[in-house]
Formats: sequence, C-alpha cells, structure tokens
Amino acid sequence: MKIVVIGGTGLIGSKVVERLRAAGHEAIAAAPATGVDILSGAGLDEAMAGTSVVVDLANSPAFDAKTALEFFETAGRNVLGAEARAGVGHHVALSVVGTEKLSASGYFVGKAAQEKLIRESGIPYTIVHSTQFLEFLPGIIQSGTEGDTVRLPTALVQPIAAENVAEAVARHALGAPANAVVDIAGPERDSMAAFAQRYMSATGDGRAVVGDVHARYFGVELAPDTLVPAGAAWQGDIALDRWLKESATTRQPARA
Repeated sequence: MKIVVIGGTGLIGSKVVERLRAAGHEAIAAAPATGVDILSGAGLDEAMAGTSVVVDLANSPAFDAKTALEFFETAGRNVLGAEARAGVGHHVALSVVGTEKLSASGYFVGKAAQEKLIRESGIPYTIVHSTQFLEFLPGIIQSGTEGDTVRLPTALVQPIAAENVAEAVARHALGAPANAVVDIAGPERDSMAAFAQRYMSATGDGRAVVGDVHARYFGVELAPDTLVPAGAAWQGDIALDRWLKESATTRQPARA
C-alpha cells in the first residue's frame, strides 16, 4: 500500500515512515526537501498518484494566530484537494489534545481550522489528538524561565514520547478510518511544573521550579484539565524515567 507522509522528514514523520516501511508498505516522505511543497502545492499531485492513505504531520513554523491560521488553512486545502483528485481513501492527521478548549491560543485556532477542513472534506479521516511530547520539555522549561527560576502552570499534563506517537499514528494509518477524533497520551499524569522539575533534576539543572496556577503556557492561561484527555485514550508505554534513560537529553542540561 502506498502511504504519503506529509512532514515525513521531521521528528514524528521520520519515525512513522520507518515503521510503515518496516511493515512492508511504500511510505513516501513528502517535504520540501523531497520536492513536495504543501503551501504552493508543488509536487502534491505527483506524490498522491496511486496513494491509499495520507498521514499529515505538517506543522506551522510559528505559533502566532496569523501565521498558524494561514499555514493550516492553505496547507489543508492544498493537501485535501490533491487527495480528492487522486481518490485517497484515508486522511490521518496529528493534532493536539485540548484544541477545542484553547481558543485564546492562535496556534490552537489554526489547528481547529485544520480539523474543520478535514471533517468537511468528504474524505474518510482519523484525527489523532496527542498530548505534549516528552521531547518538548526543554522548550516548555525555557518558556517559563525567569532568571534563575522556572515558573510553570500547575495544570495537568500527560506527556508522550515521540516513539509512542509514531507507533499510534502508524497504527491508525494502517487501520480503518475512525471518522472521529482519537486521543493518545503518555502513561503518567501530573502537573506541568512537576514534570519540569523531574526533567531538570535528572539533567543536572539545579534551578527551582515554581508551580503557578496563573502561569501562562506560551501566552495562554490553562484550566487544570485543558491539556489532558477528557475520556478514554490510548496510552504509550514510555514514561519519563525510561525516556530519560534512553534519550540523549540526559547529557544536555535543560538550561543550555
């Protein structure tokens, strides 16, 4: 089966492509580096020829409302249009748990617009809502840095390893369209501040983490349950301690 992976050279995309090829499928990594530009549409029709499934992992280059909305709407229309012309039978998109709850975030507004295009496209689909990746912890810590203190929300998170995200996405790509949103998450749930403290302690960063209910997450204040699944979710098996042992991040202090 031919499967086109939009963003197939990125963190998640490269892992998805590897898994699909290992399962015996023709997985095409579609990205500017491989001649496919989802914003201009260049190379899309050629990539879609004979394709059964498209996995869309493309992401906005910036989180502000204007950039995110323009990116997801333009890319979404181009990709879905090419799929319709080629007769693609399943569109799998990676999105974020809490998308429908964070209208104050420009990035989440862009993701919501992307999901709306998918639902209205007429193409069978599966939208995978993921929690934050464990790989994002250094960036989250940096976003909350105030001198020698890190101030982060006490809102709950359930971070998932990129390997588990790729596992779930590949599984849905090979399955029947859900025509719905499915949630995936990591195996542990705690406050964002608590996860940051564990990461920093493990990587030799001695700064204090201050949990603050009003601290903002990339400019947005969170409710306690904004970023965690509200109901049943598939859970990965890689918890923070295991991820730290297996990851090179243990050799790179979060403060660097």
